[in-house]
Amino acid sequence: MGETASPTVPSDHIMGVYNRAQLAFERGRGSRLYTTEGEEYLDCLAGIATTGLGHAHPKLVAALKEQGEKLWHVSNIFRIPGQEKLAARLCEVTGLDEVFFTNSGAEAIECALKTARKYHWANGQPERIEIIGFEGSFHGRTYAAIFAAGNPSYTEGFGPPLPGYKTLPYGDMAALEAAITDQTCAVLIEPVQGEGGARALPEADLVKLRELCDATGTLLILDEIQCGLGRTGKLFACEWAGVRGDIVCVAKALGDGFPVGACVASAEAGKGMTVGSHGSTYGGNPLAMAVGLASLEELTKPETLANVRDITGYFAQQLSGLKDRYPDVVEEIRGKGLLIGLRLATPNREFMQHARDQKLLIAGGGDNCVRLLPSLLITREEAREAVDKLERACEAARTKAAAAA
Repeated sequence: MGETASPTVPSDHIMGVYNRAQLAFERGRGSRLYTTEGEEYLDCLAGIATTGLGHAHPKLVAALKEQGEKLWHVSNIFRIPGQEKLAARLCEVTGLDEVFFTNSGAEAIECALKTARKYHWANGQPERIEIIGFEGSFHGRTYAAIFAAGNPSYTEGFGPPLPGYKTLPYGDMAALEAAITDQTCAVLIEPVQGEGGARALPEADLVKLRELCDATGTLLILDEIQCGLGRTGKLFACEWAGVRGDIVCVAKALGDGFPVGACVASAEAGKGMTVGSHGSTYGGNPLAMAVGLASLEELTKPETLANVRDITGYFAQQLSGLKDRYPDVVEEIRGKGLLIGLRLATPNREFMQHARDQKLLIAGGGDNCVRLLPSLLITREEAREAVDKLERACEAARTKAAAAA
């Protein structure tokens, strides 16, 4: 047998698709992560908006342990009571009617795309297959999901583009209105883009989008995987505009790090999804459902959403001041709620390292942004600490730029 690799040394046996930071964490609690060497980091990355309730939340740990001692997995050829309970709650909070459970957000998107196309097929319009997506979007890394987003860096090398996908500029409502034809199946959009640089679609545009879809018989698919489940201060980002999707995709915070996602649809939109139309081995198994139920219970609490709104206001004020003090580093503050983007004048990858040097974890993003995606339960004191660390990162970025000049 070979020697066991040190956790600080990259493995030769892992496919090299990630440019990983040389950090390895062994435990977490709330908004804190601890490395294998015992160093403490303030986590404003949250597994890319996934650990919405922080690390090792006691209610989720208890739910996992309790279910883990009973039953982990059975096939979807049987009834799964936990699925029925969680599906009922998701339908209650979305105003929709039926759910397919998945292991990830990308799988929820795949289900949504199939559901939309099957809807028009069931209506006797099989020619309506075109999906309209938007530049800067991110819907996962599965085959249909990358072409739905249309980002060349994700589609390059994977063969010819899939037919039936069209990509438009984000927020260009005139282009959208012109693009919808009798071939259009659905519009797929993130109400707040994450990977694309923390860009929030104006509420009036989301209302207009809903009206366009209604007028043309086009389905509206809302990707709330990153911006949903409380991250903007309402349970779903679309609620700020008073808009409901025909299909809504969720994941990430639904399991607080445990792999679970869901495609939620109206009865009308889902009418083509009959027996044999779709399936999953692991999706919706008892273990995932127990964690999902516990997580959703905490995410829907008024005090959780109130904390998001309070901390959002604090960050908005403090980051505005940071931008004023470091205009040579921070050009723009973006986003909505606790999906916060800082568009930088300095390379974002370098800035992320400056933040890590201060023991602060943040995410990258498109358009030279970095993102703050903390736990929805982050405290005022932790938010103040994050701003202090960001200020020191800005100072480091300024110093490096001056030395290079």
